[in-house]
Amino acid sequence: MDPGTVRYSVWAYGWLAFYIAQGMFIIMLLRRRKESTASFRFLVHGADIVWPAIISTFTTGQSNPFFLFFVFVLAAAAYRWGLWETVGTAVAEVLLLWAGGIALSLGVVDWLNRFLLFHHWPLLRIDTSDFEPKRLFMRSIYLVVMGLLLGYLAEQQKQLRAEKAVIARILGRARVETGLTGTLQEIVGEMLAMYGAKQAVIAAQEANSHRMFLGDIRMTGGTPSPFLWKDPGIVERETYLYECPAETCYAFRAKGDAAGRLSLRGLDREGARLRNIPPALLDRFAQQHQFHSLMTVAFLFAQEWWGRIFLLDPSLTGDTEEELRFLNELVRQVGPAVYNVYLLRRLRLRAGAVERARVARELHDGAVQSLIAVEMQVDVLRRQSTSNPASVTGELGRIQGLLREEVLKLRELMQQMKSMDVDSRKLLGFLNDTVERFQRETGISARFLSEIEELEMPQAVCREVARIIQEGLVNVRKHSQAHQVLVRLGSGGGQWRVIIEDDGCGFSFSGRLSQDELERSGKGPVVIQERVRLIEGELTIESNPGRGSRLEITVPQKQAPIYG
Repeated sequence: MDPGTVRYSVWAYGWLAFYIAQGMFIIMLLRRRKESTASFRFLVHGADIVWPAIISTFTTGQSNPFFLFFVFVLAAAAYRWGLWETVGTAVAEVLLLWAGGIALSLGVVDWLNRFLLFHHWPLLRIDTSDFEPKRLFMRSIYLVVMGLLLGYLAEQQKQLRAEKAVIARILGRARVETGLTGTLQEIVGEMLAMYGAKQAVIAAQEANSHRMFLGDIRMTGGTPSPFLWKDPGIVERETYLYECPAETCYAFRAKGDAAGRLSLRGLDREGARLRNIPPALLDRFAQQHQFHSLMTVAFLFAQEWWGRIFLLDPSLTGDTEEELRFLNELVRQVGPAVYNVYLLRRLRLRAGAVERARVARELHDGAVQSLIAVEMQVDVLRRQSTSNPASVTGELGRIQGLLREEVLKLRELMQQMKSMDVDSRKLLGFLNDTVERFQRETGISARFLSEIEELEMPQAVCREVARIIQEGLVNVRKHSQAHQVLVRLGSGGGQWRVIIEDDGCGFSFSGRLSQDELERSGKGPVVIQERVRLIEGELTIESNPGRGSRLEITVPQKQAPIYG
């Protein structure tokens, strides 16, 4: 552009100042209201169309920079709405330009200049040659083409945002607590409502065992029915898991076709259209289910599960190939979430089985064996009670001690089995209660000291620190024969520090060993070592046989996110 060719008018500066003031007022108003209404947006957009047309009238020239205001209005329409609104804005701009050109050709400028001259005001200084039909025609073509381009891009962006919103909403339905069946119920129900289909069938096969699973969900009264698993037979494997080159497929029966033959349209994995897909692939499926149209999409989960989803009688509102591409993208995005739910549920089941086995082993090797021994001793005392009553009292006291010991073991086992919801706000109170309960139940003098008033520790680290102190107190009760225990929590040098001291018999070694030395020699508490390693900490044990021991755990305060 050559600004030197532009002839400015005082009135143009006035209109421009008014336009800027209006924009500032709208910005301040939106900052106070935080949101706008449809009528307000329409009013602002209408002003954005009118004022640039007026300013451009007073700033004529072959390279008028204010003509860019029209492009801004088109971009605003594309951002706010879509294709047709942007084209309508371009048409409105063209009409305003032509209305201004017609008004200038009728002598409106001369009449206004005489009026301004009579009142001794500045003249308009409008070059009417800039509004010749040839120039207006070129500008009109430019605005309409620009409106079509921006509107098309806006429509594509709007469609992309809508697709992302749908995928995000469906992804939110994948929840571990509902399980695989509940997750499929929610996700497939959303797909049925989105496509307006009456029924969905899911067929899947496990790659290792070749087991096949078949599920069905129907839409009744606008609400999806409960997801039902069926027992598939050998014949149904060919019905649902047939070999097909198409990743997604749409089948429909032509209207007026008495034979009810199917026509197929399919896309491969890259979204390219496939031709000449044999309709015979769906013959077995058509014998099992009644439908007029059908959408299918294949899925694959980590080379472990593969299968196909069938949507019966969907209502497609857009282009068929675009609908198939979106369905394929939807399954690709949602599939890993469903597979993660399956894996997490399986891990939970395995973890539960391992935990139950550990509890059973603890009960069998601990409480059960002790109770059997107590039962045998009580039987012996019952027989000796008549012949030697003096020895019965001492034996009963010993049996009472054994029972008290087993009660403590069972309480500790129950404490370990409880889920722990401890964060930095609750940790200090939790540790204080744990130490007080230990003193109350064991009779061993125990204290908890904290050098930290406000703790900022990740929740995963809080849980492990609490478990470490619990395990340390259990070891003190079982093995140390201590009379006093001290638990301290502090920080310094960019580390949290946990110390457990007792005056018991100590460990089997003498001196100070680091965690690496403990692991190489196979000494020290294994459970505590594993938990310390889990939070990337360091364990040091100082033992003085016959005089006590000292466990020190340091954990770095700045570290990468821990598991979970």
